[in-house]
Amino acid sequence: MPSFLKNGEKEKKQPLVYKLDLTRIQGDGEFPCPNCGVTISPEDETEDVYCILETKVDGQALEELIVQCNKCASQIRLIGFHILRGHCVAC
Repeated sequence: MPSFLKNGEKEKKQPLVYKLDLTRIQGDGEFPCPNCGVTISPEDETEDVYCILETKVDGQALEELIVQCNKCASQIRLIGFHILRGHCVAC
């Protein structure tokens, strides 16, 4: 055990962080957690499976969403929302 920890304390681990491009997934937006495989669905509003940590917007357009899997605590950066706006940002 590292000497800087008090007796009984557990070392806090940094959460695993993944980046997922929504333009590369098929279907209606659900995907498996890259770490533990639990299904994360945009239709699930209960926050039982995941919670939203941060949203990044540009004007009124959603650019990025950071969610955390409640099963394994991995953080997932969701990008590719420009496809939902119906046009390509690079075009």
